[in-house]
Amino acid sequence: MTRMIERWFPCAEVSANSRSGWGSGNAEVGLMTWFAKRPTVQAKAAVICSLLPWPDSQAEQARLQELVRLALMGRFVAVKELRAEIEKSNPDGATILDPFSGRGMIPLEGARLGLRAHALDYSPVAVLASRLLTDFPARDWDQEPELPFTLPSDSLIDQHPRLVQDVRSVLQEVGRRHTKVMEPVYPKVDGRRAWGYLWAITMPCQECGNHFPLIGQLELRKPSKRKGKKGQPDFYDVGQSYYIETDAASGTWSVFVHEGAPRGVPTRQVPPGKSRYDSNGRLAVCPFCGYGHNRDVQMRILRTDAAGDEPLLAAELDSQVGKLYRELDPVEIDAVKRAEADLAAETPFGRFLPALPNEAIPAGNTWTVQATVYGATRYGDMMNARQSLSFIRLARTIQEIGDDLTAAGCSKEYVRALTGYAAAAMARKLRRATRGCTLDPKLNKVNDLFATESSLNFSFDYFEVGLADGPGGWDSVSAGSLASLTTIVPPAGTAASCSVARGTATDLPFANRQISAVVTDPPYDAMIDYTDASDLFYVWLKRALASSWPEMGMTAHEHGVQEKTHEIIVKKGGTSNNDHRNRKHYDTLIAQAFAESQRVVRSDGVVTIVFGHGEPEVWQRLLNAIDSAGLVLTGAWPAKTEQGGKTGFSNIVTTLTMCCRPAPANRPAGRKGTVESEIKAEIRRRYPDWERWVLAPADMLMAAAGPAMEVVGRYAEILDAKGQPVDIATFLPLARAAVQEAMSVQIDHQPLETFDARTRFALWWVRLYGRHGQPKSELRWQSLAASLKTEDVRDLVPDIDKGVRFVSARNFKTRVNAASAVIDVALALAAASDEGLAAMGEVLATAGRTVDDTYLWSAVNFLADRLPDGDPDKVAFTRVMRTRGGIASAAETMLATEQQQLIQRTDFDAQLKLL
Repeated sequence: MTRMIERWFPCAEVSANSRSGWGSGNAEVGLMTWFAKRPTVQAKAAVICSLLPWPDSQAEQARLQELVRLALMGRFVAVKELRAEIEKSNPDGATILDPFSGRGMIPLEGARLGLRAHALDYSPVAVLASRLLTDFPARDWDQEPELPFTLPSDSLIDQHPRLVQDVRSVLQEVGRRHTKVMEPVYPKVDGRRAWGYLWAITMPCQECGNHFPLIGQLELRKPSKRKGKKGQPDFYDVGQSYYIETDAASGTWSVFVHEGAPRGVPTRQVPPGKSRYDSNGRLAVCPFCGYGHNRDVQMRILRTDAAGDEPLLAAELDSQVGKLYRELDPVEIDAVKRAEADLAAETPFGRFLPALPNEAIPAGNTWTVQATVYGATRYGDMMNARQSLSFIRLARTIQEIGDDLTAAGCSKEYVRALTGYAAAAMARKLRRATRGCTLDPKLNKVNDLFATESSLNFSFDYFEVGLADGPGGWDSVSAGSLASLTTIVPPAGTAASCSVARGTATDLPFANRQISAVVTDPPYDAMIDYTDASDLFYVWLKRALASSWPEMGMTAHEHGVQEKTHEIIVKKGGTSNNDHRNRKHYDTLIAQAFAESQRVVRSDGVVTIVFGHGEPEVWQRLLNAIDSAGLVLTGAWPAKTEQGGKTGFSNIVTTLTMCCRPAPANRPAGRKGTVESEIKAEIRRRYPDWERWVLAPADMLMAAAGPAMEVVGRYAEILDAKGQPVDIATFLPLARAAVQEAMSVQIDHQPLETFDARTRFALWWVRLYGRHGQPKSELRWQSLAASLKTEDVRDLVPDIDKGVRFVSARNFKTRVNAASAVIDVALALAAASDEGLAAMGEVLATAGRTVDDTYLWSAVNFLADRLPDGDPDKVAFTRVMRTRGGIASAAETMLATEQQQLIQRTDFDAQLKLL
């Protein structure tokens, strides 16, 4: 049976719905922190299309396509209709497996259809996230006893399922108890509780010996126009800043907050003549004596006991300006000292877990855990004393509430569910904690620890969130968790509970041919260090869940963090400490994982792989892994799913949803020439459908991988003319070129393929992308498809910030001659257009072109038409076309003048010989 995903996929709908709304997955990811965010619309489409058939009848095809489009209008739309269609084509029952489930976005969609869905992941943190998202929300908890603590009724929440009501109660009880035990070290001032506190790491000056704070910015709140309260006029907020004042006699410093722009300079300064992004970092300038300490000195001091943490000022919530900053009250300074003493007195979690995490940060994590560069060796080193105390007591509160729930008669699974959601909220709160979270004066908030995606930031001046109900506080975080849960709980009786387990994708716990469809989003090479980036959560989660989730703390890793042995990634920076998670490790294990998927999927089922990477070399390795696993690719569908689906320069903007099948037995060997012909024919056959489905040309290029690899999969191996095996990745550029041929692109009535190779490359690039920037990897792909070396066309598509873009005529430096490509002459003409007819005529004459050169003028006309309005080159190419006759006359005049000058020189030389 042919599956829908092998012939059609709702690319446009997936791209559109990935940007915002239900299909973005923003509500689902709000439950628990994890790194890979697969949009729910893509997950839903991949699951549905992997299970639905592709009928022979075009009418039936159209009916099912419309059903899928309808289903992509919401989370729970057309569930019954889809389930009926899936069960009809899967009479033995339909099962879904994701062996790299992460937070569970893909198996969630199978469970929402009421199907048997299985989620598997290697990371205990991911397993917890999957259970909270895919398992517990679909269960019926109505038979559980009442909770042992009561809260005020909430008319909105009380209308929701029991789980939502009780999670609200638990989160509020956690907040109440945690606030009570932390109040002594977060005292109120004038009856108000601070939202948070700005801190700085301090170090002793190597010149004068005075300790001073390392501060990168003095601005606290940017100036802005503010809306007045109801009935009040708008007003202009001048913002707030602060400065450090020193007393050389006593060797002390003080902080002063003031309105407006900063009056002084930070103590961490960009060295003269250097960029703020220079790898040598900023100088630490002593405010007492002005001595500058370079990065090496700073790092050396921070790795010793000489460095410290000092609170600078407090931030309060204000109804007018949002956040109002002030100097610290003496009682707050005393509270910091008390917190240090209280931390030392904290008792362990059980027999083996000390209160402050002592788990060592594994070597080789300087990229992933930036604090290791500045002296942190254990996860307990990443916070100041009061932050650490707060999280110890938060984890202990969650553990105690679990014990109370057990004593009240709640089932073991319900205790696990309720404490799991509380612990997940604690993990989300960690994203606004540690020395990696800085103050954002522009947005008036505290920055995320993962502001640079999957690496944990570090900063010398950082922000500590307090007990008030502000961004990063428990009330704010738990409200977000509850809102997410409320959104995702399925209507009663519609969804099934997903089966979630911890394990490795290289050894699946399923019998042969048991699964209807494996649908997965595997790790992308060196994109994310999953376990290393989530170990901060892990060390705190296992403390909070020590009683209710004892397996969370079970690990064979020598440092007590998550296991790494079978993690299928390429470790960033791993070569520095010879980490085993290298390229060979990744390639070997990803092939084993795909082989396991091939083993467990039914003979009429598919293995669907969602993958995105810009580099041709990574795709080559992926395809080789698919091939070595005994799978053949039968469909590939692009969608803009990353960075909200917006155009950008990241390596991943578009991902492919690829369908594979177990390779047929007894396949013959094939010949390269025959395979190339079959690929071209198959793409010509598919092209009308792509046009009918309104796939953009750039998306067709990526979709071409499907039919190309389907053809390749017909053969056990492919041999060249000399009988040598051909790497299957060789056919990817050929597939892209075949799309170009199938499109029959006309350049002002001239077939594109009749132009010279360099010009063909340039005009095709403009046809696809115009002036829009693209990732550098796209240049490599297009070069391969054009059978050109990248360096041969680098001048046509030069670098811009984080990407490449088609060159502008004024920046094109190549000198033309009689051997120049058409595109070179066209760009030179446009560049000379500002100088007048004579300059353009000189270009035409030098290139040996005429007014009748069909290819030149077709290219010029095409560029004038395709470039966007307002583009200077559009104006230039239009000018060239309008003055075509004058340019030809100027060229003829120039040539005539040169001819006359040559005759005169010849006559002169002849006369000299007669003398």
